[in-house]
Amino acid sequence: MSLFSERKNQYQCPDKLCYQKNIPVISKPVKKAKLQIVPPFSIQSLRRKNVIVEPFKPNERMITKPYPVGETLFRKCYERGDFPIIMVFDPSLGQKIAWKVNIKEIDYQYYLPVFFTGLCEIEYPYNFYAQQGIEDLLYFGGRTKVLPSVPQLILPIKNALNTRNRAVIGQTLKIIQAMLTCVGGIGMALVPYYRQILPPLNMYREMNANTGQDIDYGQQKRENIGELVQETLELLEKHGGDDAFINIKYIIPTYESIFLH
Repeated sequence: MSLFSERKNQYQCPDKLCYQKNIPVISKPVKKAKLQIVPPFSIQSLRRKNVIVEPFKPNERMITKPYPVGETLFRKCYERGDFPIIMVFDPSLGQKIAWKVNIKEIDYQYYLPVFFTGLCEIEYPYNFYAQQGIEDLLYFGGRTKVLPSVPQLILPIKNALNTRNRAVIGQTLKIIQAMLTCVGGIGMALVPYYRQILPPLNMYREMNANTGQDIDYGQQKRENIGELVQETLELLEKHGGDDAFINIKYIIPTYESIFLH
């Protein structure tokens, strides 16, 4: 055998050499292309081999299951007797609270945040005292008393909206509407805090009562969460100034401005 023939055998295909010597050929495994999971409505979703993830849909149990609320600061102060209030009965209005001191002379930066922590209360009489006390403080306080305490009210409002209790959320939305209508300038003061108080409303915005041809008797008591959320967003945009709609749209993309129609 010549030197040239030996060199020729060295450069033969390995599969052919195995065939000549009756050696089984082991085929290399073919690498399968990994499926890439991409978000919907993106550029990557246009490719054929990509897997598109379905949009997130909140489970009904996630929305309706309320969080347990522990003992609030309002309840502790009420049981210690720190509030100068008593319950009286009015023949025309029913039960209401009366203040033992002049309501315009109390410290709003202390009492108003404590009363707002009572928004999470469900049991009577704690929820009644908290609701009536907040309404009286907002009505008699005015702009000079309420505006300095706005930063301290954000955390109690956020905690009340995150309880996932419909009664608590509805009452909190009504209090926010009362703040916007009673106190001037508070709408613009709430704009920097939209990212703390508005995300929970994104789940309840479409929670409307579909009764068909029946009558919804809860409209008179304003118990529909979806309508309360829409009314609150409209009031926030109306009283929040020029930057209100941009900040609301950033957190709730489906919201439409009331000034564009």
